Amino acid sequence: MEREKIVQTAGRDVLGSFAPDFARYNDDVLFGEVWNDMTLDLKTKSIIVISVFMGRGLCDDSLKYHLLTAKKNGITKDEISAIVTHAAFYAGWPMAWAVFNMAKEIWNDDTPACDDKERFQKEVFLPIGEKNPYGKYFTGQSYLAQVSLEQVPAFNVTFEPGCRNFWHIHHAKSGGGQMLICIGGRGWYQEEGKEAVELTPGKVVNIPVGVKHWHGAASDSWMSHLAFEIPGEDGTTEWCESVSDKLYGELK
Repeated sequence: MEREKIVQTAGRDVLGSFAPDFARYNDDVLFGEVWNDMTLDLKTKSIIVISVFMGRGLCDDSLKYHLLTAKKNGITKDEISAIVTHAAFYAGWPMAWAVFNMAKEIWNDDTPACDDKERFQKEVFLPIGEKNPYGKYFTGQSYLAQVSLEQVPAFNVTFEPGCRNFWHIHHAKSGGGQMLICIGGRGWYQEEGKEAVELTPGKVVNIPVGVKHWHGAASDSWMSHLAFEIPGEDGTTEWCESVSDKLYGELK
């Protein structure tokens, strides 16, 4: 599903009649536009805001709100601990103690954290989708989300750490092939007889017809890529053997 749009009403709720312009800037511009702009993902924005608050010595209910938001945006207990510890050397030790006291209440053991899939979903701008119906051709768990069937069919394919598809070949009498664009995480693409190519966000791979290849996530990272099916005549996919643990284990 698409990321839920952030809607804020605190400005109008608290200051609407007293400072209507400020309330509008707070609700419609800061949250309505800046926080909804996905040039930076929500997790990164939360890290920035927490760091700025610490650097300015602000430790009030506003910071608590942003800590709660940070957890919602996928920051784990270990990550908030590392963020505050790192910022402590720049913002000051007493400030770090104050933030840790807030963070302990929010990241307590009784509060269920996001699972890995939910956390990774916050890092990519397209839906992860459901379990891949072509899972029998994959080692490990993958997910599939239809992006478009118009003009050029496009799908978002997401791989859990260690997941990769089998060796396969795209066939077509004319045209055909596939293009991949990595949109999150880290992974691998490899053609038979060639070195593996690392996939990181923005990396584009063009796969010609008739080339035996595989692609998937790194062993320590989720990975999502857009898969564009290039129009062709009588296009088919030939699935071959799985990628061996030995070959995959040699990739770093």
